[in-house]
Amino acid sequence: MDRPDIPLNALRTFETAARQGSFTSAAIELRVTQAAVSHQILRLEELLGVRLFHRSRTGLSLTSEAEALLPDLTASLDRIGGLLDRLQDGRYVEVLNIGVVTTFAAGWLLPLLSDFEEKHPSIKVKIFTNNNRVDIAREGLDAAIKFGSGHWPGLEATQLMTTPFAPLCAPDLALGLERPVDLMGQVLFRSYMAEEWSRWFKSCGLTAPENDGPVLDSSIAMANLAASGLGVALLPVRMFAAQVAADLLRRPFDQEVVLGSYWYTCLNSKEETTASRLFRTWMQDSISDQDRG
Repeated sequence: MDRPDIPLNALRTFETAARQGSFTSAAIELRVTQAAVSHQILRLEELLGVRLFHRSRTGLSLTSEAEALLPDLTASLDRIGGLLDRLQDGRYVEVLNIGVVTTFAAGWLLPLLSDFEEKHPSIKVKIFTNNNRVDIAREGLDAAIKFGSGHWPGLEATQLMTTPFAPLCAPDLALGLERPVDLMGQVLFRSYMAEEWSRWFKSCGLTAPENDGPVLDSSIAMANLAASGLGVALLPVRMFAAQVAADLLRRPFDQEVVLGSYWYTCLNSKEETTASRLFRTWMQDSISDQDRG
């Protein structure tokens, strides 16, 4: 397709003036004189053969031609700016936007992320945490790490890690818990997984008690409350290994239950990028190395 011979500087000046609604404000943003802005706009109007602004004593307003041009031009300049931002220290840096359930981000990914960055300096990973509710397409993400069964409509899911759940609580509270039945009188924190405690008690050969404990949307919050001695949380033990090692949390029972896995998910409708594939492979290899070690 033929591309018009239009100066980029004139297009940038028009976009700034249209967004600012003033040649004066555009000149300030572009760090040029108001006369320079007027000259660029006049030049662009001559090249396009249309008027772009209605000028009056009350200010500027866009013509219908300008209103048609502005959205695509703004989007195009934003894309160019994004590409130029990826050129760092004389090299191209690919940005990878990853949504991550907060528990996995804090408990595994973030402490190890520097290893990936050292191995792949041309890839910049941006982490956006969530409570396991994420829309990859709407939020402009390349991929998301989710917890669950691995079955989500429209997503390709690769299993990363299965981490069993077990009760964790404060050390003082753990001293009074000798058998699973001792949990019957305790405050049991709940999450969005309604059957979690029922499944754990069933694995112990018990029927779960009626549970009216607080419902929280974050395993991190449950862990903090449990460490404060306010109740018992059913948590993915591997994600809280540091707190257990520091004796901030204790695991009173060996009994555990698998409630799901962590998965690396991408849109079925989009081909996986090289950066995404390298990041996914690094996680898989790192997890395998830990499991073997």
